[in-house]
Amino acid sequence: MTHEGLPLSYAIANPAAWEALPPEDRARRGYLDEELCVIKGVGQFIRGRVLLPLHGGPVPLFEWCVWVSLSEANFRRALDLWTTPGREAEPPYFGWFSCILPGYPSTLNLKCMVHTSPLGQRPSIELEPTDHPLAVEQRDGITTARLQEFAELELHHRHHPHHQEAPPSPAESSS
Repeated sequence: MTHEGLPLSYAIANPAAWEALPPEDRARRGYLDEELCVIKGVGQFIRGRVLLPLHGGPVPLFEWCVWVSLSEANFRRALDLWTTPGREAEPPYFGWFSCILPGYPSTLNLKCMVHTSPLGQRPSIELEPTDHPLAVEQRDGITTARLQEFAELELHHRHHPHHQEAPPSPAESSS
């Protein structure tokens, strides 16, 4: 696949806790699909989008597709509303960032809020407003030069199993 210009989204393939499991234990200990992950004795995770304003770019936002852990109660609530129209009116859920993004100091376990989106769209992830560079970029935005840095990191990590271009959400892939 070729791209014209710089990619405007990247995704982390799996939660860090999934990657920490020995591959031979994954089927026995957990479940993973494009949107959800459950690991017995560890936790439950949902995929969401960290949106960064893009200054001077072809579109207004850059997207990191990431994993966040939720409490069991919030995870169950999110599943209960998974196919419910109007679910975006749900109050946000507290979560812990559950992946490591390249080009940043550790992003693992950053505090965040998971905002449910309309049907067919992944939740949006709002980081706690701290001085962590990812939280600052979510608040203040990034430049096209920073976007170029992401593309160079991707080129150097292309064969890394945890990092990939973001796949479309289910609704986006059917439109």
